[in-house]
Amino acid sequence: MRLVLASNNQKKLSELQALLTPAGVELVAQGTLGVGEADEPFHTFIENALTKARHAAKHVNGAAIADDSGLCVDALGGAPGVYSAHFAEVEARVTDREAHRAAQDAANNRLLLERLYGVTDRRARFISTLVAVRSADDPEPLVAVGRWFGEILQVPVGTGGFGYDPLMFIPSLGRAVAELGADVKNAHSHRAIAAAQMLALMREAWHLG
Repeated sequence: MRLVLASNNQKKLSELQALLTPAGVELVAQGTLGVGEADEPFHTFIENALTKARHAAKHVNGAAIADDSGLCVDALGGAPGVYSAHFAEVEARVTDREAHRAAQDAANNRLLLERLYGVTDRRARFISTLVAVRSADDPEPLVAVGRWFGEILQVPVGTGGFGYDPLMFIPSLGRAVAELGADVKNAHSHRAIAAAQMLALMREAWHLG
């Protein structure tokens, strides 16, 4: 089954493609089909994910899946939450998309460390909310939520991953997310947990795999 992914993030596309392949799902980034990004006006992951999935499905007249994810830090009242990707203000650039995303990630990490300066409670969790729809007006969207618990480090470590991965330490693995190989990350991450739930839902409700 082909699903349009309501995102143009190539790293997210690669992660989700690997996780959903067992159900015979082929993901296509919405940008390759000329679909622009949807507005994300809500304060919760599930509302934004549903909005993005319906937006993509409407423009391609078919099935779509969206992932709204982010970092929630206990000491910050759940922030940055749905604003994780744009936590810090970064001047718009005319460079390529991935270069701008890297600059945004670095700024986000710096701001997070500033907000947590002197804070001892550094508990946090990555959240991934996946929503899949068969059409824009599907009355029964499939919803899966994954949570990956960890702690925010004092300084970034590792060179892998993206976003807040260099600052998120996973006690059960003894490493920061940015130090994990792709196979380990795909086996344990918030997105892996959500994807496993989504696979089960797709097999049960959509009869895939």
